[in-house]
Amino acid sequence: MDLTDTQRAIHAFIAERIEAEGFAPSQAEIARAFGFKGVRAAQYHLEALEAAGVVERSPGRARSLRLLQLPDGPRQLDLPANDDTLQLPVLGQVAAGVPIGADIGSDRMVLMDRALFSPTPDYLLKVKGDSMRDEGIFDGDLIGVHRTSEARNGQVVIARIDDEITVKLLKIGQGRVRLLPRNPDYAPIEVQPGQDFAIEGLYCGLVRPNA
Repeated sequence: MDLTDTQRAIHAFIAERIEAEGFAPSQAEIARAFGFKGVRAAQYHLEALEAAGVVERSPGRARSLRLLQLPDGPRQLDLPANDDTLQLPVLGQVAAGVPIGADIGSDRMVLMDRALFSPTPDYLLKVKGDSMRDEGIFDGDLIGVHRTSEARNGQVVIARIDDEITVKLLKIGQGRVRLLPRNPDYAPIEVQPGQDFAIEGLYCGLVRPNA
């Protein structure tokens, strides 16, 4: 492809957003991610991508970008610094149900709006199960995790129990630690003496692909 580095990066950004969310970014989102002053610059680069035959647009339809060719090279994006966006790795999956092993070690990177999260996450995990549905966390969601070993009573945490990972509401009291679901169909998990237990991080927001 006879494209500039910026156009290649935009092409990769579009591919990441389609993969993560099921639809293409808008021109305004592209402009914001790349630090352009307005959507006209984003439009110019999209026209170049279309002319190169790597994307296709449907006039008059929002988010109508369609990839005709996948980006070359690694999926990690080398984007300009932008205070509004975050590049986050997807490190595996976390159980919203009974604990499951986490498939840690993915090199998949996705670009996210910083405003979706508080505090700022260090990585993303894909949720499996529905035990946290009353917290608004559903099967298939990508949740942001702020890496820390400390948490307060009542916070939603990502916890490790005997090398398995789960997301639950932390309850500390009366000399015991419990991990509570937010779905009455599931029983609390009580951490037993001698179990290998640790807080891996705090839940700090989510993205729902294909929503």
